[in-house]
Amino acid sequence: MIFNLCDTTLMHPLIGLHATAGEFGALAFLWVAVELLNPTESRIRRATWIAGIGVILLFISWIAGGYYYLTDYQSIVKPVIKAGPLPWSHSVITETKEHIFLMIPFLALVSWSLVRSYGTTLIADRGARMSAVLISALVVIFAFAMAGMGFIISSGFRGALEATVL
Repeated sequence: MIFNLCDTTLMHPLIGLHATAGEFGALAFLWVAVELLNPTESRIRRATWIAGIGVILLFISWIAGGYYYLTDYQSIVKPVIKAGPLPWSHSVITETKEHIFLMIPFLALVSWSLVRSYGTTLIADRGARMSAVLISALVVIFAFAMAGMGFIISSGFRGALEATVL
């Protein structure tokens, strides 16, 4: 398969928005988890705001990534990857990423809802606090796993492009 490098944009702006918003969203939930390890009224107030911002960022990432997937990835990138030397980067990694990706903003909403609804009760209620910390940590782990999977998928695309050029 001959692939013309001029037919595609190698760095799509939606990929940049998707990755940037996702990573800042992940960092926001890391901040939330840290704030809740030793909560005070001001830390809970700050965690509530940061979690809200994190939810917004993760939904932005979700929408940008989903739109890119539906408009460009399926028609341009996927066939190139599947014809290249690393087809498993789509078959395994993209398929896994699709399913985990769907959950992240909703886990973030659960974390934000816990912090918001329990408020200062989190200071004394260790169980509720640890639930919020663990869900926030899960958001962070999943979001950074998405970044790693994105790297593997991009490598599959780059490998396929290199194979056609070399």
